[in-house]
Amino acid sequence: MPTAVQVTKTGGPEVLEAAEVDVRAPEAGELLVDVAAAGVNYIDTYQRQGIYPIDLPFVLGLEGAGTVVEAGADTGFEAGDRVAWQGDLGSYAARKVVPASIAVKVPEGVSLETAAAIMLQGMTAHYLVASTFEVKPGHDVLVHAAAGGVGLLLVQLAKARGARVIGTVSTEEKEKLAREAGADEVIRYDRDDFAKVTRELTGGEGVDVVYDGVGKDTVDGSLASLKIRGLLALFGAASGPVPPIDPQRLNSGGSLYLTRPTSAHYTRSREEIDWRSKELFDAILAGDLTVRIGGKYPLADARKAHEDLQGRRTTGKLLLIP
Repeated sequence: MPTAVQVTKTGGPEVLEAAEVDVRAPEAGELLVDVAAAGVNYIDTYQRQGIYPIDLPFVLGLEGAGTVVEAGADTGFEAGDRVAWQGDLGSYAARKVVPASIAVKVPEGVSLETAAAIMLQGMTAHYLVASTFEVKPGHDVLVHAAAGGVGLLLVQLAKARGARVIGTVSTEEKEKLAREAGADEVIRYDRDDFAKVTRELTGGEGVDVVYDGVGKDTVDGSLASLKIRGLLALFGAASGPVPPIDPQRLNSGGSLYLTRPTSAHYTRSREEIDWRSKELFDAILAGDLTVRIGGKYPLADARKAHEDLQGRRTTGKLLLIP
């Protein structure tokens, strides 16, 4: 049985190799964890392709959840603890050493699969609505790919904060999922000009914020969907990298704001990690946040998971199960 998914050369999904990989013992401040589930994210595809360069060879995967087998000194954890993490490479594995500084305890009542599914995308959705642009009652919010892993979480979290949420999707099935998550309006961008419809839905004003993880295919329309002094949070590039943007365009669009946030800059301290993860777990336990797991694959099928993700054939979160 393979113990990890390794990248020895960059390229398409075919470069993913199921391999036997030795795992060392944990040192001080580290945990050795039996991985129950690892999350599959778009950033994994960028790393696999070499868009985000990493020294070869490496094991993919930035998030997961599992059970502590052995705890090094000074961790605050012990064997048997259920933990989850995000932001540490090497999670596409059966067993992994995790820095205790980024691990969080998974509360009873939350499954390890749900914990693995919520860490990176949930933390992303949380910092986007709580910090990048603090969503408040009365705000109009546009969420692209509203039936995707981050999109479904964004819709729910923004609605919980009192916003009116407009989502964009590409199929009837995805429209249904976005509405079930709480989207007030859903635009089919496969057949409608989403910027034009967004303007119509907001009385010509535009929205306060656009959360855009699609990138190249949507960025022009996203800027055109904003109200004066609105903010575009460009947090991903599922359709490809965004070309350079002339700052004068932000001026002519209405003194717009543009930011390119990333998770590492919003989880810089133990306090911030604990705050975001606690709010997510509490919302799950209260039944206020539903985490949709759209697909589970064995480690050996990581290639198929990447093909499905990039082919936009999925909804919700994809997991690898060792």
